[in-house]
Amino acid sequence: MTPMNPTPLMEVRNLTKRFGGLVAVNDVSFAVQEGEILSVIGPNGAGKSTLFKLASSFLTPTSGRVFFRGEDVTSQSPHIAARKGIVRTFQETTIFRNMTALDNVVVAHHLRSRASLPGFFFGTKTAGEDEKRFRESASEILNYLGLGDVRDMIASTLPHGHLRALGIAIGMAADPKLLLLDEPFAGMNSEETTQAIRMVRGIRDRGVTIILVEHDMSAVMTISDRIVVLNFGKKIAEGTPAGIQNDELVIEAYLGREDENEEDVNEENVNEENGDEETQESNASSRKAGIENVP
Repeated sequence: MTPMNPTPLMEVRNLTKRFGGLVAVNDVSFAVQEGEILSVIGPNGAGKSTLFKLASSFLTPTSGRVFFRGEDVTSQSPHIAARKGIVRTFQETTIFRNMTALDNVVVAHHLRSRASLPGFFFGTKTAGEDEKRFRESASEILNYLGLGDVRDMIASTLPHGHLRALGIAIGMAADPKLLLLDEPFAGMNSEETTQAIRMVRGIRDRGVTIILVEHDMSAVMTISDRIVVLNFGKKIAEGTPAGIQNDELVIEAYLGREDENEEDVNEENVNEENGDEETQESNASSRKAGIENVP
């Protein structure tokens, strides 16, 4: 990990986003240093995706500011933010499924194009040079991410893990300085997750700082330098993986409050004493569902 610098690569200050009466993100602040892998976690509905959209200029905050390399980028358009080096992927990345993996990444280089759209249409010299440069860059990215062997395959034929990696390759084509990954390990088996963790670390080794949102807690604890935890739109914790695992507020957010659990147990005991078989069966089902839903 790169040593801490006085000026963070990105700093989020007191971000708040309201949708009518709903406060999706509530006065959230954090910073990410160059070379870090920072994870943002929290239960469903905690505000993680909204925070991502705010950080990458896909949403304008109700209040608060976003700074990138010391510059206020709060109200800039997403394509301007991307040109500055803030690039994000999506849970369902827009992939041209009838194109090859290579062509998908070539097309994603458009932000780095010197030729105009008419230039590409009429095949000008500059457009030809861009095309050659983009294909070389796309091939290098695919090889680096372990997708060289599938570069000529149609995207729709790729397995899930390769599709997720292709989505990240598309993001890398924009030459990011900060890459925001939205659930990069979603839907993967253990082997695919292990490969994806190596891939993300490899991207960091290329000098790209990473912020990711993820529900796979094992992957988060393995890959993160630091973790920010949201619950009901507010930041409730920030720290190292070891510190987050033992944080009382984090445990409460994911597993519920102890006194609430005690009340549930007392209610069940009363029902059992009264012989209410239907209620006993209902409580047993609820406990089972709760255990299965723990991350």
